[in-house]
Amino acid sequence: MNKKTIGSWVQSANTDTCDFPIENLPYGCFHELRDASSQKKIGIAIGDCILPLTNLSQHMAIPEPLKEGFCLLDQQQMNSFMALPASFQEKMRRFLMSLLAQNSSHKEKLSPLLIQQAEVKMHLPCQIPDFTDFYAGIYHATNVGQMLRPDQPLAPNYQWIPVAYHGRSSSIIPSGENIKRPIGQTRAGEGKPPYFQASRRLDYELELGVFIGQPNRQGHPIEMQDAEEHFFGMCLLNDWSARDIQGWEAVPLGPFLAKNFATSISPWIVTRQALDPFRKPWQRNEIDPQPLAYLESESNRASGAIEIQLEVYLLTSQMKEKNLPAQHIVSSEFSKAAYWSIAQLITHHTSNGCNLNAGDLLGTGTLSGSTAQEAGSLLELSRGGKEPIELSNGEKRSFLEDGDTVIFKAYCETEGQVRIGFGECQTLIVS
Repeated sequence: MNKKTIGSWVQSANTDTCDFPIENLPYGCFHELRDASSQKKIGIAIGDCILPLTNLSQHMAIPEPLKEGFCLLDQQQMNSFMALPASFQEKMRRFLMSLLAQNSSHKEKLSPLLIQQAEVKMHLPCQIPDFTDFYAGIYHATNVGQMLRPDQPLAPNYQWIPVAYHGRSSSIIPSGENIKRPIGQTRAGEGKPPYFQASRRLDYELELGVFIGQPNRQGHPIEMQDAEEHFFGMCLLNDWSARDIQGWEAVPLGPFLAKNFATSISPWIVTRQALDPFRKPWQRNEIDPQPLAYLESESNRASGAIEIQLEVYLLTSQMKEKNLPAQHIVSSEFSKAAYWSIAQLITHHTSNGCNLNAGDLLGTGTLSGSTAQEAGSLLELSRGGKEPIELSNGEKRSFLEDGDTVIFKAYCETEGQVRIGFGECQTLIVS
């Protein structure tokens, strides 16, 4: 059986299926819908509520070791807060749990400050200076590679380095914001000029996002044994892809307009500390090449993987009209899908002296599982569009249509631990 929650005086946080029990407490940025003049605030999710941390010092005494952090939150500086050392984040977490615990003496003071999540608009949790998208999902890389290069699905470097490209941070949007179908060049028949038109092969990619906390100085790589100290937390990430645009433009330099029009993320950052109970050993298949020394550490082998369950749902416009629920499409699991650990992604990214900044976002790459039912994109599910999937209401999809809403969910659940969730990453496609 799963461990029983320690409990909170916020009763909605105590249910078995709650994404945000007291053992989670993810950070987010929001403003209140009921107040047109409301400024953005930083807060933590607890049950179906939010406890604002911005200006919390006006309502209660803050312990001296934590005053620097609350001062930054009062200035709505999530990035500067994220850059504080991991040791500070541990103390902050223990303090916040003490405020919200079942028998906390702070209930009377804090209860009036709670805000219902349904009464706010969520924003990006922090400024995102840079975005790097990795390609760490080996089953996705293999599936796509088999479509393009049946004789050699994986490039020779894939099992040696965490492959990535630099994305566009300015077009990252939070869950709930719509995306417009992109327009671009697509391939025509032999000898004909390309078309310039709206993408006909729009796709989602099921990923997780890794937020950097403490930065490193340029020219000072992060060693494997220190990489986790720079890992602040995670979110869900949808790396939207226009497959027809991608197929025409990708050679020779890789993703460009097929990817940079939008990337959606869930609004809550689930912290590394909240994820620690769901760690497991990181293991590489014995028949595969083992990592080079700079990507190895005892701690990574012992607990470098994190078990996270991932789900994709699709809600079409026809389903909405008939009041049907979103349909579950696939499930997969992070630690089985990813070929590289978070520590390895961070270490490799900085191995040439590259500097990472607080708030930088690393995408994991598409997290497909080993079976067809665990594919993290429609490209894989429909086998390149050749075999459309059939939905429960009779509709079919090879790729996404206008009016479709894609919903990602994720949660951690293992024996002896309280279940925690990530909330949702939900996006509607419009023309």
